[in-house]
Amino acid sequence: MADDLDTPLKAKQKGTSARRLPVSPLALLTAALAGVLLVAIGWVVVYDDPLGGEPRHIVKIEQIVPAGPQKKTSAEVKREQPPQTPPQSGDQRTITIIDGNTGAKREIVINDAKSKNNAKADVPPANEPTSNVPPPDNRLIENSKHGSIPKIGPDGVRPLDAYASPVPVAGNADSMIAIVITGLGVSASGTGDAISKLPSAITLGFVPYGSELTRWVARARGTGHEVLLQIPMEPFDYPDNDPGPQTLIASAAKDQNIDRLHFFLSRAPGYVGVANFMGARFTANEEALAAILAETSKRGLLFLDDGTSPRSVALKAAAKTKAPFLKADLVIDAKAEWAEIDAALVKLEAIAAEKGVAIATASSLPVTIERIARWAKTLEARGIRLVPVSVAFQRKPKQS
Repeated sequence: MADDLDTPLKAKQKGTSARRLPVSPLALLTAALAGVLLVAIGWVVVYDDPLGGEPRHIVKIEQIVPAGPQKKTSAEVKREQPPQTPPQSGDQRTITIIDGNTGAKREIVINDAKSKNNAKADVPPANEPTSNVPPPDNRLIENSKHGSIPKIGPDGVRPLDAYASPVPVAGNADSMIAIVITGLGVSASGTGDAISKLPSAITLGFVPYGSELTRWVARARGTGHEVLLQIPMEPFDYPDNDPGPQTLIASAAKDQNIDRLHFFLSRAPGYVGVANFMGARFTANEEALAAILAETSKRGLLFLDDGTSPRSVALKAAAKTKAPFLKADLVIDAKAEWAEIDAALVKLEAIAAEKGVAIATASSLPVTIERIARWAKTLEARGIRLVPVSVAFQRKPKQS
């Protein structure tokens, strides 16, 4: 056996190199990964599958051809036809009644027997319109820079007399109560409820800022309600508490307040008088208030102090100017809870029994409307008459 030392070096190197792999394992692994990546990229490019190979199920969607239009039955056609408005003759007119709870409007033709019967069936609580309401009298109108304002007629007739409620005061009773609902003309629901749900003998007071004031006043008078116009006056916390534009200010010049009064008087026709809207500071100033009462008296209007301010000197100012004047004995819903309202109504009856006539004011809150409407149904049984403010003004209170 030959010694390796005797083998030539070159021959040994050739034998070793013949046993090595031509490519290393790392190179093979790299090539395999590159191949897989190229196959994946090619699959995405060729097939463009956005679902990434998720399972899919293909179904066939059949086109459904709609059938031709079917003929409607006569009953269906009749239901779809809009209601026909009956033709109106020359002596007919249409009014709109608004449901205070739902806001629904109903058009009713006056002087048509069928329409009246339908109106009674659809709106049982609504007051029936009356044709006895006189329209605004041109003899009682004076033109001003703000528009038409009331005045005493050339024959001495006052708006207080001409626009008094035409609803007769029936029955013989020793006690009378007049109630004025204030703050109307802004809220459609509150105004509609007061007009339709309360007895016609209750007087309605409107603030002068409503966009449809003339229409509301006409509707109120059309159902027999007497109307007062409320005049915005300065409260103690003015201007933080602001009644609105053109408010009468206690410290303003007399001419300025009279001009602002004329602005408010021009807002609508047909009222028997005015009442304060807020105005605790103004009604506490005798000089400023007396100037206003002198003007309302000159124009044949009643002035009502709503009774909300204990510091009011309206009674003194009225005595000084001899203006037609009433002052509310109490505010029915000073506490707007049904139990407190009921208690105030009982107190109002006691005042009427003592003085012969009692006057109260209240807001148009739903609870107030509901309690007064319920209470008014029981008055006749107790010998008490509910009257408009013009009747209360004519009635002389008993001397205590």
